[in-house]
Amino acid sequence: MPDATGLELIAHELRDANAEAILGTEYAHDRAVLLVAPAHVPSVVKALMDKGYTFIPSVHGVDYYPEEPRLGVLYEMMDMREVDRISVKVRVSTEDPRVPSIVDLFPGANWDEREVYDMFGVGFAGHPDLRRILMWDGYPHFPLRKDFPLAGIETTLPDAEVVAETKTGAIAAPMMGGPFVAAEEGINMGETEPRAKDESWSERRPKPDA
Repeated sequence: MPDATGLELIAHELRDANAEAILGTEYAHDRAVLLVAPAHVPSVVKALMDKGYTFIPSVHGVDYYPEEPRLGVLYEMMDMREVDRISVKVRVSTEDPRVPSIVDLFPGANWDEREVYDMFGVGFAGHPDLRRILMWDGYPHFPLRKDFPLAGIETTLPDAEVVAETKTGAIAAPMMGGPFVAAEEGINMGETEPRAKDESWSERRPKPDA
């Protein structure tokens, strides 16, 4: 990856093309990071792709609470010919958590952007199908934000919506201890927790009967 001097040269070149795009650089723990203004993410990503960083293995969210701007999106970019990598970081507030989508430049970012939207609440303007990917539409929380409790938040699962969408039956399946926690109305939660399987057997001992 670029050393600290190389990173500054890249930042300087990108500033020459667009003075407002690059806010700064970070270089620590063998990580070269360009800090980019939200509106200029696509242009910076395109410029780096033109330099050979054509593989983007990850687009992921970060919650920097209690810092502000609180939310971040990190784009890991790699030059596979030089086995080189550089990161692009953007920070946004919870009041206006929006970043332009890069799906037009890199179609593989489609699912990554949806996951960041789902888990952190960062929207991606111009995304072709920005729907939640793990939680259901209408779920009011963002499970990977730091203010989301580890024990989860009691939420009624949308069984009726599932039935209407899939045209199949649906049975409530509460899962305690995570973001999918269901309401307890009419359910004996003590009987719904999974029991650990007996996996004490090995190749030297026969597997116990179920």
